[in-house]
Amino acid sequence: MYVKALIKATDRYAPSRPISFDVVHIFKTLQLIEQRDHVSRDTLSTELGLGQGIIKTLIKHLKMQRMINTTNSGTKMTEKGKSIFSHLLSSMPVEMIIPKCSVALGRFNYAVLLKQFNFAIRSGIEQRDAAIRIGAKGATTLLYKDAKFIMPSANMTYDPLKKEPQIRALLMDKFYPLEEGDAVIIGSDDISRKTAELAAKSAAIITIMDHEKHNHF
Repeated sequence: MYVKALIKATDRYAPSRPISFDVVHIFKTLQLIEQRDHVSRDTLSTELGLGQGIIKTLIKHLKMQRMINTTNSGTKMTEKGKSIFSHLLSSMPVEMIIPKCSVALGRFNYAVLLKQFNFAIRSGIEQRDAAIRIGAKGATTLLYKDAKFIMPSANMTYDPLKKEPQIRALLMDKFYPLEEGDAVIIGSDDISRKTAELAAKSAAIITIMDHEKHNHF
C-alpha cells in the first residue's frame, strides 16, 4: 500500500500544472521531518532544491495522501506518513558522503546502503537513469557478494574496489555489518552535494518500488 501512496502523491491532479517533484523528494521531506520533528517550507525549499511554489504543491499532495499535517509550528508526519517512511528506511538505513574515486566520478558523491536488494538489480542502468532524471551526473551500483563488491552484469570475480582500499574500508565501516545480498548505490554530481544525495536515494527508492509493484500490483 505504501507504494501506491507514493505514486498517488506524485500524480497530477487536473487542472494542476505538471508535477515538478519526484518520490525522492517525498522521502527526503519525511526524512527531514523525522530528524527535526517539524520543518518549514523555507527549510524544505533549501534542502530539496525546489522553489516555494513546488514545495507548496508537494505539501498539498502529501496532505491529500494523509502523510503529513501542517500546523503553525510547521509540518509533521501522520501515522501513515511514519509507516511509509519506516518501511523505506528499513531498506535504506544508512547513508554517507564519499570522496571522488574510480567508482564515484563526480565532484560530489553520496552513497546509500540498500539492504537485501541485489536480486532486484539487473544491470545498474535503471539506477543510473533514475539519478540522471533527478539532474545528477549519474549513479554507480555495487553489489555485495562473496565478501566483495561487484558491479551488476560484470565479471563476477572482479572487485572494482580492489584498488580502492580506503573506499572499501570506508564502506565496510560505515555500512557495517554488510551482508550477502546488500547493495550500495552511489549518486554523483559535479555541481551539488544535495543533487548527488537525491540521486542515490532516488535510485534506491526506484529499485524498491519496482520490486514492490511487480510483486503486489
